[in-house]
Amino acid sequence: MTTRSCLHIGSGKVGMTSIQRFRSVSRAIFVLELLLLTPGVVFSQQPAPVNQPAATNTNKPDTSALEKATAQAPNPGTKGEVSNLEQGTTFRLNVNLVQVHVTVRDSNGKAVPNLRKEDFLLYDQGKPQPISTFSVETRETRREEAKAASKSEAGGETEAQTSSLPDRFVALTFDDTHMSLQDANYLRTQANKFLDGLAPTDRVAIFSSSGQMSHEFTNDKESLKRTLLGLIPRPRYQIDHNSCPDVNYYEADQIVNYENPNVLSTMIQVVQDLCPPPFTGGPQAAQQVQAAATWIVQSRAKEILTQGDSEAQFVYRFMLDVLGRLAGMPGERVMILVSPGFLLTINQHFDMSLVIDRANRFNVVVNTLDTRGLYSPEPGGDISELSNVDPAMGGQLASYQLATQQEQTYVLHDFAWGTGGVYYGNSNDLASGLSQLGTTPEVSYVLGFSPQIQKMDGSFHNLKVRLAQKNKYDIQARHGYFAPRQVADPAEQAHREIVDAVFSPDEVLELPLQFQTQYFKSGAAEARLSVVSRVDLKAMHFRKAEGWTTDDLTVVTAVFDDNGIYLSGLQKILKFKLLEKDYEKLLRTGVAVKFDFDLQPGRYMVRQVVRDSEGAQLGSISRRVVIP
Repeated sequence: MTTRSCLHIGSGKVGMTSIQRFRSVSRAIFVLELLLLTPGVVFSQQPAPVNQPAATNTNKPDTSALEKATAQAPNPGTKGEVSNLEQGTTFRLNVNLVQVHVTVRDSNGKAVPNLRKEDFLLYDQGKPQPISTFSVETRETRREEAKAASKSEAGGETEAQTSSLPDRFVALTFDDTHMSLQDANYLRTQANKFLDGLAPTDRVAIFSSSGQMSHEFTNDKESLKRTLLGLIPRPRYQIDHNSCPDVNYYEADQIVNYENPNVLSTMIQVVQDLCPPPFTGGPQAAQQVQAAATWIVQSRAKEILTQGDSEAQFVYRFMLDVLGRLAGMPGERVMILVSPGFLLTINQHFDMSLVIDRANRFNVVVNTLDTRGLYSPEPGGDISELSNVDPAMGGQLASYQLATQQEQTYVLHDFAWGTGGVYYGNSNDLASGLSQLGTTPEVSYVLGFSPQIQKMDGSFHNLKVRLAQKNKYDIQARHGYFAPRQVADPAEQAHREIVDAVFSPDEVLELPLQFQTQYFKSGAAEARLSVVSRVDLKAMHFRKAEGWTTDDLTVVTAVFDDNGIYLSGLQKILKFKLLEKDYEKLLRTGVAVKFDFDLQPGRYMVRQVVRDSEGAQLGSISRRVVIP
């Protein structure tokens, strides 16, 4: 009997609208017995048909399943104040590499060019780390990368076409739950100016915390502007500022959660002066009025606190939904939270931490814009509201108003600092602020190092980036990353790495990978796109045992539309079991795999990821395709 080398190929079609659908990849396994593999051989077995959902622009994606699929993913870290982090941190378990994107700005806010690796110091948990990789990103290098990625047999793109394909996704997120009408009217004009300055590679989506205004990712500026016309305040509760006493959220928090005697006594005095309880005279009248006023203030404070907490929690849940939507975008991910801010009470620290943690795990930078601009609190309250405040109490109440405005700012600072974003406030030039928060800096730097992690427990590691020369520059970088978590199931680990790579903009060439595309049109609105991939197997870590050389290679190809929306994906698994002579031939020729997609004419991004099981080596590249 003749002994043969075997190559088993498993393949499946991946239909998904979010990351979690990779769990349901259909794997129809079939076998090719291989005696000899020669150059040009293409393994093009078509997968068994499975249900493929149509491409959709859902305004409310199913983030719960997405969160389950990525809950344990060892994703990025963070940093801060006026800190615009482009892209974030990448962590791969098998190569143990952390990459930190850094922007250095001078006192005028301009990005500082011409820095070298020797100019940076990097610390992990307070310990200095050698910088093993270093690169500089500028507009020119990004343009060259886009041009290189556009090379394809399926459509010769012009430079203008290439530059318009997406690599940066910005979720313009409006907190209309807390916004005032005056802020909303001014903000619409300023946001339109920001949209006019978008780069061709930017894709912007619009969401509002009330859920009443939304637009999926697009570069259609006029369509986005029409959506902005619907920006108006939509509070969940209507507060009667003519009530007695007029207790605001900050004052309610001080009275109920902190039992602040000064705030409580002030509000009791307001009740006694302006709306005293109706008690008749008598020896105990004063005590009765005092007790009744106290009850009125405390009851009103509990009501306002409950309403304020409910509104804030609604915004936190809304932000989690937007983060889940961004997690599925194949490029740099930025959320711009446009809000007047709101109070961070002791009941909300968990919600705040959850949003920041989720942003870091999904590699999303949260930039924040304070819609109030230059703010000066009015003595006695908002002049647009009827005032029932006793002038004798005006000074004390004005101090509470000022404290309220300061407290509202802290939550915006925390979101930015916790995710490596920018806080922009105390300025009426909101268009300039949006431009700073939503555009890529002229130059940034990518520092990479290999940490020595003792415990694979998914814990958070603090990062610090400094300059070797103590220049008066602002260092903008994340201040942490999540260490990998030990996964008992190797298949689950492989699944996570492949999913992360499919939705990442980065190219990884641990396994040398090339592919070409070609389309065949069967009608004006129908075309078949063929993707032929060739993998160099020299980098694979084959296992040799009992005369056989074995390894498995997973190849996943995904197609995204012009706005970065996932359309379709296919997976094939190649199982190698080779004799030595056939193994040597494979090393010389490599292996080729073919994928076919039924598409309509248009512009697409094709993303391919390969991973071998023995060495856990990864390869991932993207190419642009135009089908006229």
